[in-house]
Amino acid sequence: MTQLRVWQNECVDEALQVFEHQTHFLCHATPGAGKTVMVASVAKALLERKKIDFVLCFSPSRTVAQSVAFTFGQVLGRTFNGQIGAAGGSYTYQSMSTLPKELWRVLSEHRVLVVLDEIHHCAGQRWEDLVIGNSWGRTILERIQGKAIFTIALSGTPWRTDDHPIVLSRYIQPDGELHCDYEYGLQRAVSEGVCREPRIVLTDNREISLRSFDLGLKKTFTSIQETIKQGYVTYPEFLFRDEIIDHILSEASTKLSDIRKQVPLAAGLVVAATVAHAEQISTRLSALGEKPVVVTYNTPEAQKVISDFKFSTDRWIISVGMISEGTDIPRLQVCCHLSRIRTELHFRQVLGRILRRQADEPFNFGGWLYVLAETNLTDFAHRVGDDLPGHHVVSFLPKSKKHGV
Repeated sequence: MTQLRVWQNECVDEALQVFEHQTHFLCHATPGAGKTVMVASVAKALLERKKIDFVLCFSPSRTVAQSVAFTFGQVLGRTFNGQIGAAGGSYTYQSMSTLPKELWRVLSEHRVLVVLDEIHHCAGQRWEDLVIGNSWGRTILERIQGKAIFTIALSGTPWRTDDHPIVLSRYIQPDGELHCDYEYGLQRAVSEGVCREPRIVLTDNREISLRSFDLGLKKTFTSIQETIKQGYVTYPEFLFRDEIIDHILSEASTKLSDIRKQVPLAAGLVVAATVAHAEQISTRLSALGEKPVVVTYNTPEAQKVISDFKFSTDRWIISVGMISEGTDIPRLQVCCHLSRIRTELHFRQVLGRILRRQADEPFNFGGWLYVLAETNLTDFAHRVGDDLPGHHVVSFLPKSKKHGV
């Protein structure tokens, strides 16, 4: 029997009560809090009460879908592989367009609970006789809404960068605020020991020397923000500089070594910008004596590589578009954000990879995120700090040594 956390018990009870008078439930719980165990427990209660016959789960990636299937199998005590006799199945949103008609027919012929993980990926709404939204959102409206007896949507970051409405969601006027049936925020998760306290390190340089013999240019800047603002160097160009990479990796590797003195299996993640960038970072990490694992969308059997790393003693994994929201590797405790993506949604998703606390883990170590002190990333970091009043979340790591560009 899975021992639920306080918030999970609360959310299960709330969902069961909500389903007495409505068919959709939206849970916003901070990344790393344990949403999958919670929703599997709701499914278990509904099955035991004879309210549903099957469960279908949809997630944004194969890695997450496989993890969801495993968790549901554990909680339900039944197979969850989509085959005959199973309690249900776990699929990706991408696969919805190619799933057999027989699976969709199950929604019409049986009482099915549909779980929509990381629902913010799915945009859509009905407008009179029209169904608008992205492909995933439209499929949910056309094939799931009104057919599933219950739907549960989950998100750790319930908003979209394009401001399009999240499918099946209710927005409260006049401000258009998203209505959540249950919320579990970062502040409470940290105070209850469910999530690690985030420690965000903004890396900067107080003496950036810029020279161009062709333009006869020689300038010195006192910060990364100033250099980018003046238009001489772009943020992506900083990401690919060996000196920048070496500085961040050195600091992060030292921090990981400190943590591993008490948490021997703790690991680090580097979120890279491109495949070539990942290989460059791998070379620089190797120069520090590390033996990093690299996984990208081009990696053969990438899901197996991630799974092997999860259960290994390896220190570092470098990822391009593979280790994202919902990926369950609790031993990740240090992360270097070297992606070109600068949205708050992505920032918090990356941060969430290192906040999932392990059982019996010491409380004195947080989840450490290293980022460049670029304007947007700095703002995002401070907003995370605003979510945790009284905690020292954001710190600066200035580098005074002259750095040429």
